[in-house]
Amino acid sequence: MTDRTDPPRRSAPVRSAGPAGLLVLALVGAAAVTLRPVGDGWSWGAPVAEVAWYLGGLGSPATLRQLVGNVLLLAPAAAGAVLLAPRLGTARLLVPLALGAASSIELLQRVLPLGRVVSPADAVLNAAGAVLAGLVVRRAVARRRSRPASRAEDPRPAGGVRGSADRAALAGGTSSRAG
Repeated sequence: MTDRTDPPRRSAPVRSAGPAGLLVLALVGAAAVTLRPVGDGWSWGAPVAEVAWYLGGLGSPATLRQLVGNVLLLAPAAAGAVLLAPRLGTARLLVPLALGAASSIELLQRVLPLGRVVSPADAVLNAAGAVLAGLVVRRAVARRRSRPASRAEDPRPAGGVRGSADRAALAGGTSSRAG
């Protein structure tokens, strides 16, 4: 008999619902933010003009909000994808996937009458944030898997044996506890 009740083990589908849910929520959120109509038609954001606008407005809260928003737009989706399928957590795979996703957003903004600015610079910022997030998540997962279980995570007492009755039995003695 042990003094402690072990938590129930989760099945594989329950464990994978977290990253899958994050991925779905992130993609729905990105679509809601970027594909919401703000007018009619579209306009072209020339890359050089866009970069000059960002660089010239770094002291402006509105420009910083736009810059940070573009960098973070696809980061949760990349994090969810890497958590769901860790093999995606390499630059060789993240770069083309992120550029494809970011370019798809810009393409949809071009073909749908949303009144949005179609900007290759935004696509690059979206992709850069996604790649960075994916690589950070991959590294964090790898570190977590490689470190030994901490004392707080290990339900066994020091010595690796549970309960005094178990220790007494291993030592060849008996325990006064009913088991």
